[in-house]
Formats: sequence, C-alpha cells, structure tokens
Amino acid sequence: MDLRAACTDQAAACARLGSPFTAGLLRLAAERLRPGGAVADRLLGWKGALGAGGQSVPLRLAGALHGLVLSGAAPGLAALYPPVDPDPDGLWAEIEAAFTTHETQLMRWLDSPPQTNEVRRSAVLIAAGHWLTAATGLPLVLSEIGASAGLNLNWDRYALDLPEGSYGPVDARLRLAPDWQGPAPPKATPRVIDRRGVDLNPIEGSTPEGALRLRAYLWPDQPDRRRLTDAALAEPPAPVDREDALPWLARRLADPAPGALHMIFHTVAWQYLPEAARAEGDRLIAEAGARATETAPLARVEMEADGGDGAALRITLWPGGPPRTVGRADFHGRWVRWTAAETPDDREGRI
Repeated sequence: MDLRAACTDQAAACARLGSPFTAGLLRLAAERLRPGGAVADRLLGWKGALGAGGQSVPLRLAGALHGLVLSGAAPGLAALYPPVDPDPDGLWAEIEAAFTTHETQLMRWLDSPPQTNEVRRSAVLIAAGHWLTAATGLPLVLSEIGASAGLNLNWDRYALDLPEGSYGPVDARLRLAPDWQGPAPPKATPRVIDRRGVDLNPIEGSTPEGALRLRAYLWPDQPDRRRLTDAALAEPPAPVDREDALPWLARRLADPAPGALHMIFHTVAWQYLPEAARAEGDRLIAEAGARATETAPLARVEMEADGGDGAALRITLWPGGPPRTVGRADFHGRWVRWTAAETPDDREGRI
C-alpha cells in the first residue's frame, strides 16, 4: 500500500468515526500531494506498512498539522480549521505553505507514530473493573501495556453514567456516557492500590509539550474528545515507564501481590507489537495465570481489533475458565455492546 492508498483508507475510517474534516484533509493529501520539498518527499517515499495497522503515516501527518495549529505557529492554517468549513483549494494551499515554512517541526512530528490516549475507552475499563471486583472482592493492581500518557490508568477516578445509574466517584471531573447496549455491570466499587504502565515513548501529559502532543492527535472537529482529555489531564498523572513491554511485563508478573487482583489491560495497543512479541506476551501472561491463586488472582482485559465492527472485548480470569468475549466497543468508546452476565456466579461463569 502506497501513501495515497493509505490516506484514502484512513480518510474512510475517519469518516466512519465521525471526523469529516480529518477525512477531507487526508483525501486532499491522497489527491494532491506531489514530490518537491523535504516533507512531501519523505511522505511519498515512505517504506513499509503505512496504514493504521502499521506506521500510521496518514495520522502522523494529520497530527503534525494539527500540532502547528494548536501551537499558534501557523495562523493561516488555523484560520481554516474547525469550526470553519474550509474551501479545499485554500486549505491545501496553506498545508503546502506549512510544508515549507515549518519543515523542521513537521519532520520532527513525523518521526513518531500517533499516540492517541483515547479516554473514552475507560468506559470499558470501568465496567471490567467493577465486574472483576464483584467476582473476587479484592483490591486491584493495574498494569497497562501501551499506556502512552497513562490517562486510562486513572479509569477508577472517572465516572461512567448509564441509564441504570452512575459508576465511579460522584464528584468525578471526567464523566463518560457512551451509547451502552446490554446489561449494566455490577456495582462493586473497585479499589486500586497500585497502578503502572509501559510505553516505548511515553508522553508526559503534565508538561506543555506532552499536553500539546496528546491534543494534536485528537481530530479537530471533535471538541468533546478535547474536553474529556483536558479533564483527564487534570488528574494526578499515573506512572508510565519508558521501556519495551515484554521485560517490563515479565517483572510485573513475577511479583504477585497477595490479597489483590492483578489486572493487566491493553486497549487498541496489542496489534502494534510485532507478531513474535505478541506471542511471547501471550505466553508470559498464560504462565503467570497458571500460577495465580484465589488470594492472588490475575486478570487480562483486552479491547482490540479483530476485523469486526469496532473492537472485541475479552476478559480472562485466573484461576478460572478460558478467555471470554464480553462484548464489543467502538474504537473511540462512543458505544459499548456489553454481553457479560450482570452478576458473577461460579468460578467458570464469572465472566
């Protein structure tokens, strides 16, 4: 897949996920990008898997341009960003001008893949946390793989508002209200006693540079995502280690916490690990699960693409039964189809 095809595919995905502006911008890039200049030549000459399942080059470009807008560095470009509905010719002229005027900044942004810390995915984590607490009655130790800025490590500090009632702190700064289909999870008041994440390139959301980067990867015609991210950034930052996931995971799994449930989770992150790393990670988790006990259980919560509509939701609890699919969710957390039983029963039927 070349860059033009990758931009076209990503534009279609953005349209499905409710961002017509980003979809239009990427269609312009697919149609009008021409060789000439360091930025254009780099984009057109990019090798490897360019799409969302690989290096996400179209979203690198979209994030880099949005970063210029948010920083105030490109007022001409900013004047054509939402809420304005821009003329395509004028928008592309400003983008080409930015390629030249802000070449150094754009080249630096293109160096890194997008790290969208989508906090609406915490709706799934809140539900899973309540469910697992109801199943075990134990406090939680959290470990997140691909944590970015660690915003979703704070899911217990957010509220989930469902027709059946609210979950989480009554005074939560961040409140999530997805289109929820299926039974409500049990109310069990999770208590987190330790939290930590890992990422190859974690973002420090507490710094101006880190906060800018997080906001830049949010699509500019979706102000609700910005509002929720800003609310998440107001919480105490969760610790995220800069490291390869596998040795970090091995250490976390080698140190069980008696009297607590260790909840490992990843949301739209596992797919970005190389195939061999995914296999090794599966092995590490399964071996730790085989060692788990009633007083030191282990759970794995997954929200990952599987080729279907949105992401598949799976929970595995050790000691216990096999992995169970507990629903599906929109990649950005706009809707959740929850299918887990409302109340845990016996060990094999808990999930």
